Amino acid sequence: MRVTMKTATSVLLAILLLAFTGPALFGDKEGKASTDTVDKKKVVFMAGHRSHGYDQHEHKAGCLLLANQLNKHMGDNLEAEVHLAKGWPANATELEDADCIIFYCDGGGRHMANQHLEGLDLKLKDGCGLVCLHYGVEVPKGKSGEKFLDWIGGYFEGNWSVNPHWDADFKELPEHPITRGVKPFKIRDEWYFHMRFQEDMKGVTPILSAHPPASTMKRRNGFHSGNQHVKAALERGEIQHVAWAYERPDGGRGFGFTGGHFHRNWGHDDFRKIVLNAITWCAKAEVPTDGVPSDQITDADLDKNQDYPKR
Repeated sequence: MRVTMKTATSVLLAILLLAFTGPALFGDKEGKASTDTVDKKKVVFMAGHRSHGYDQHEHKAGCLLLANQLNKHMGDNLEAEVHLAKGWPANATELEDADCIIFYCDGGGRHMANQHLEGLDLKLKDGCGLVCLHYGVEVPKGKSGEKFLDWIGGYFEGNWSVNPHWDADFKELPEHPITRGVKPFKIRDEWYFHMRFQEDMKGVTPILSAHPPASTMKRRNGFHSGNQHVKAALERGEIQHVAWAYERPDGGRGFGFTGGHFHRNWGHDDFRKIVLNAITWCAKAEVPTDGVPSDQITDADLDKNQDYPKR
């Protein structure tokens, strides 16, 4: 049976999770599996507002697609919900009993976690997992960045990390529950790299790593585009980690995944399986031997729920 926080800590958590929340932010929850049991792991997708345009940064459509696959194929072990209010939940209980929270949203100064660091910290210290996808791995250096190092072991730091589009060739995969059933693959995305990680990579396990081509350094130096540090790293031939798992000292788990710019990539079986496995692992549910199964995703599936009309 699920053990929920019924002490003063629970009250404090609810207060902190509600902090800075406006009365109009309570949105629909979709993608929820029906269940008669109470011992399933609960994962909550925090879907960001619409962003770049059709087929890019499709936070709502991506979250609904992933949640649907988890509920359909892992329904005996977990249930997935999608928070669609494009802001923080007005009802703190949405997150209070979550076993894993997934941020797929715009990041940087607009990241929805920035104004809720204390409440999230308390929740994650209770063992909740955290998954951050694409722009959701970027927060400002300083207080937010330090928290992300604590929570998922790494983040996109401006003037250190970069965000070019390139074909990442993942030739080798480590042995880890997140890679179960995943074969080496190559795919084009806006793969951020040269991430800021925990010192000495303590607690961090690289999951997807590749060598970016020299063409990724052709842009002028800028907050997201290039800097002397990343250029020196590529000149030294250092492999770059674009997805990683993190085991926190408190027992919680985190996962960072820098892909997810192009919505069509969710139709790639190995790309999708990595993330479904990671969510399951971060929620502390058992990842199947062959990885989390899912349907064969069609173009029609990918067209559903997008924020922008098809071009």
